[in-house]
Amino acid sequence: MKQEPRLKALSDFLKTHRAKIDPQSVGMPVGSRRRTPGLRREEIAQLAGVSTSWYTWLEQGRDIKVSASVLDAISGALKLNSDERKYLFDLALDNAFHPNFAVKEPTVISPSMLKILQELKYCPTIISDRHCNIVGWNEAACHVFIDFRQIPEQERNMISLLFTKKEFRALAVNWAHFVKGFLAIFRAYYGQYVADPWYSEFISHMEHNYPDFKGLWNQSEVSAAPEVMIEFRHAKAGKMLFNLLSLQAQGDADLRLSIYTPVDKSSTEMKLQKLLEGQ
Repeated sequence: MKQEPRLKALSDFLKTHRAKIDPQSVGMPVGSRRRTPGLRREEIAQLAGVSTSWYTWLEQGRDIKVSASVLDAISGALKLNSDERKYLFDLALDNAFHPNFAVKEPTVISPSMLKILQELKYCPTIISDRHCNIVGWNEAACHVFIDFRQIPEQERNMISLLFTKKEFRALAVNWAHFVKGFLAIFRAYYGQYVADPWYSEFISHMEHNYPDFKGLWNQSEVSAAPEVMIEFRHAKAGKMLFNLLSLQAQGDADLRLSIYTPVDKSSTEMKLQKLLEGQ
């Protein structure tokens, strides 16, 4: 029987984080008999105070009953941060939001949000929905990234564009680091909306068509709002440094603003001004 997406995601998440933990950091002997990185299942079970059999069933993605207190113990054993803990709870307790997937209303950006886009003149800004589809942007974003107006609406998915457009690969000095920031956001959405079949279909499509995606997806962290510094090598402006600030707009549309602010004491804002002025 095919494992449902929620339980498979739970299984993959637990295995990945177990492999990240250094045995010495939790007082476990390293030894020469370890064949895989990280901790063993029985060691996580020991740290969390649960039976090895129960933890094994959980990691295998079996549909078993779990409690919040036990998940707290598992979170502690795996050293999860707050976003990762929420992701674990969403998957294990089936807390994911279940909207009406059959109804897909066009995304409407409010006048106040459009005003914000205009005011952020020297901060490239992208507005995306819970699928990471790009639904809005400002002129600065078009000059730094790509002219989104030239991309058909159905192809304006940020995750997909990172892998399909050579402009993004050439732009980011550390392309993998750039991608991981967006995948961290995407994984946070996935945990919240795992019942939406779109995610499984999209992930399957990306894994099948883009070999780089699977490795980066499996390594991706969970973050509802990562704050990272990105270095770009712009074809016209040269070196540009931005801090990424991700803000989620309250409301039913579940929109997110990804704002790239020029790093202080760098020449980035001046270079951006020249780009906008056509120099």
